[in-house]
Amino acid sequence: MARRGRPTVEITLSANERTTLQRWTRRHSSAQALALRCRIVLACAEGRTNQEIAAELHVNPVTVSKWRHRFATDRLDGLMDAPRPGAARVIGDEVVEGVVVDTLESAPADATHWSTRGLRPSTASAVRRCRRSGGRSA
Repeated sequence: MARRGRPTVEITLSANERTTLQRWTRRHSSAQALALRCRIVLACAEGRTNQEIAAELHVNPVTVSKWRHRFATDRLDGLMDAPRPGAARVIGDEVVEGVVVDTLESAPADATHWSTRGLRPSTASAVRRCRRSGGRSA
């Protein structure tokens, strides 16, 4: 039976892409959104329709179409989250790394764990700003 509606983009995967997508769907540390996108692309590569995939994965057919087109255009990189709008980061990676190293590799002399007051003054003020903004700066 001929398909009706707009023609869909055909997805053909290389062996490396298929292996990567399957690994991302099974990996425990993958974000669930990324794992869903990988399942969508794998199902698209099997030649299934957007409606069939949407029904099986409990998503909207428009969602399937979006990730089908994104993958066809940008391949694996197209499945990653796009940058979100908003204020630029206030705390740089080097400050975040410094806090992590300080708190994991040393202990305060008079306590069992670090508090924001116990950290270096420059680091503590950055952490307090981050905590006040709900963690959006880091």
